[in-house]
Amino acid sequence: MKNRTKLLTSGLVFLAGAALCSAAPVAENWDNHCAKCHGADGKGQTKVGKKLKLKDYTDAKVQAELKDEDMIKATADGVRDSAGKETMKGYKDELSADEIKELIAHIRKFKT
Repeated sequence: MKNRTKLLTSGLVFLAGAALCSAAPVAENWDNHCAKCHGADGKGQTKVGKKLKLKDYTDAKVQAELKDEDMIKATADGVRDSAGKETMKGYKDELSADEIKELIAHIRKFKT
C-alpha cells in the first residue's frame, strides 16, 4: 500500500509538472491568439481591428471601463455582436483558466 501511494503521488506530481510545462508564456499566447486583431501593441489598429472597431488597450479610459471578469468571460467564451454573429472566438478549449487570467494581466500592461 505504501509503494502504491508513493507511485500515485509521483504520478500526480509528474502530471502537474507536465501541465505547467505545457502552458505557453503569455507573450506567446498574445502573439498566437490576440495580436492578429488587437495588434502586438494592443491598439487594435490592424485590418481586422479597424473593421471591428476594437478598443485601444493603451487608453487609460478604455482600461478603466474594462472589468477583469468581463474580459475573462469574453476570452473564454468569445464575443458576439448584437445580431448574434461571432466577432471573437472563445479560447476556453485552447487556453487554461490561468493562461486567460495572464492574458488579462498582459492587457493591463498596455495602459499608458
